[in-house]
Amino acid sequence: MDKSPKNIVQSFYNLDISKVGAEGYKEFLHPNCQLNWHSTRGFTKLGIEEILILLKDIATSYKTVRFVVSHILEDQPYVTTRYTIFVSPIEGDTEEVALAHFITIWEVKDGKLYKGFEISQSADKSEHSLNSYLKNE
Repeated sequence: MDKSPKNIVQSFYNLDISKVGAEGYKEFLHPNCQLNWHSTRGFTKLGIEEILILLKDIATSYKTVRFVVSHILEDQPYVTTRYTIFVSPIEGDTEEVALAHFITIWEVKDGKLYKGFEISQSADKSEHSLNSYLKNE
């Protein structure tokens, strides 16, 4: 398997959290991993334990969680991703909805996600907005 930074990041986003749980992501995170996240709630700095808690909260809050990457660019050791998280609520038979859009720059060190710089916003559910996050085929 190709262990390029791009493939490591792509493999991270390809995991199915409903199958592997938050602990399944741990193998991708450097022991000193940090995520610097700017969201609609302001700035948050997360270490590896806080990232795993966040992933666990996501996994237990939704029936399904899917990361859809529209763009992934590599400039070693950095990988930039643009993606949307789609979720299905646990209660009822509600269909999958877009939760939020993200752009993250990951620095990969020792074959693991080391330092992330992320910006996110709640998903605008308009057709034009969602289509802008689809891959051009």
